[in-house]
Amino acid sequence: MENFLKGIIPPVITPLLNDEELDVDGLKSLIEHLIAGGVHGLFLLGTNGEAPHLSYRLRKELVTKACEIIGKRVPVLVGITDTSFMGSIDIAVHSKEAGADAVVVAPPYYFPISQKEMQDYLEDLVKALPLPFVLYNMPSCTKMHMSVETVKKAKELGALGVKDSSGDMFYLYTLIEEFKDSPDFSIIAGTELYLPDTILHGGHGAVPGGANIFPKLFVDLYNAAEKKDLKEIERLLEIVHVLYKTIYNVGDSPMKITKGTKCSLSVMGICSGYMVHPLREFEGEERELIRKYVNDFTKLL
Repeated sequence: MENFLKGIIPPVITPLLNDEELDVDGLKSLIEHLIAGGVHGLFLLGTNGEAPHLSYRLRKELVTKACEIIGKRVPVLVGITDTSFMGSIDIAVHSKEAGADAVVVAPPYYFPISQKEMQDYLEDLVKALPLPFVLYNMPSCTKMHMSVETVKKAKELGALGVKDSSGDMFYLYTLIEEFKDSPDFSIIAGTELYLPDTILHGGHGAVPGGANIFPKLFVDLYNAAEKKDLKEIERLLEIVHVLYKTIYNVGDSPMKITKGTKCSLSVMGICSGYMVHPLREFEGEERELIRKYVNDFTKLL
């Protein structure tokens, strides 16, 4: 099977009515919004999906409902990272049954582990996975910046590629250089501003949170990079920079990017803006500021 890990694969937010109830209508609206924007795949239960804070039951319901709505129109990736080894396997098995195409594996969070422990963990985990897997480097949330040797080990174990959200451009370039002779092993940027450089240097795509709100913007940026259209890349990157200065820059929460993304979708009427505990959705002045930014931003597109 051809490696489908390329292009724009948004880390889908999880539409919620409360801590234990999906906004199913909102999920359908969001998925249709993303697919209409031309995305190449969808990543469920990632950081923007608030995955670690969702109950296991809710995670499974999200995967089932999303796969039903998507209906194989685009590949589906599911984050299975958990503090529990068996918890990761359980959600992987459920994802297979629901119709997902691959799972995404980051280091278990809370306890710091060594590179050797991560490699051994992958070796044991992969034996039990019913689906292909993608490695996820997210040091800000996992206490581990995976070494190139650990990524090489993952490739040996059958990984489709790696999503790098370290924000370390030199590391990203190192990955691209290391695996340049392995075209079936995808290098995917988690930092959306790095999308054009990733493609121009031989990488394969990005998982941009902003594509939840404006999917076509990021698909157009990806296509411009594929065509090496430097003028169009510059124009579109200027628009993405506005996103960082406005929607991503409201409030003082360390999670303000995810909060801004979810609030934007709410003011656009796509889905609920509710965030699972301990996070809180924007209300009052912050919500109205997001509304203004969204309205202003759409004029740039």
